[in-house]
Amino acid sequence: MDATGTPFSTQIRLASHERHTTVQMSSFMDDLLGGRLSVEAYTRYTEELWFVYRALEDAAGTLKDDPVAGPFIRPELMRTAELARDLGHLRGADVRPEELVPLASTAAYAARIEECARTWPAGYVAHHYTRYLGDLSGGQVLRDVAEKTWGFDRKGDGVRFYVFEQIANPAAFKRGYRELLDAVDADDLEKQRMIEECRVAFDHNVAILRDLEREFPLSA
Repeated sequence: MDATGTPFSTQIRLASHERHTTVQMSSFMDDLLGGRLSVEAYTRYTEELWFVYRALEDAAGTLKDDPVAGPFIRPELMRTAELARDLGHLRGADVRPEELVPLASTAAYAARIEECARTWPAGYVAHHYTRYLGDLSGGQVLRDVAEKTWGFDRKGDGVRFYVFEQIANPAAFKRGYRELLDAVDADDLEKQRMIEECRVAFDHNVAILRDLEREFPLSA
């Protein structure tokens, strides 16, 4: 808690709220959630996510014993294999995600995650929080839209990224995650730096969405 008694999980959520709204209101995401874009647009978005999660999860092995980042490394959250399976369904069984070429904005985002993982575990936690808790929350809305709009089987290939089979109770898991944030091994100054890095993570996400928006103009 800070001097006002506000839990850190609340501080980081409130501080990132404006950026989160920007992501939700982006034209690309609005059109995707509205079912107004093609399955190709959804596929391209899935491709970009693969690079982001590879960066997050490639670092997991080296950070699992870190006093700050270690408690957040949870195998039930890992998404890279699910993304690869989705891309196999979307692009064909012979697709190799690592041979795809990310957008410059995606490459920059992945590089920032990798840099934090190497040099600043608390910053890595900010990126971890931004992505994974979003997947457990708003990501479920996109899964529902994708199933209805492009005919994917419910929680099947094409949307497996959004299906956390090892998390039986997402609400309870998110509560536990926020408890980890509240107990994070960092002083107030470091926590403020983490909050700012969370804003940086949202900015990277917005940059990707803007690039995709140019690739898939509004279709209304």
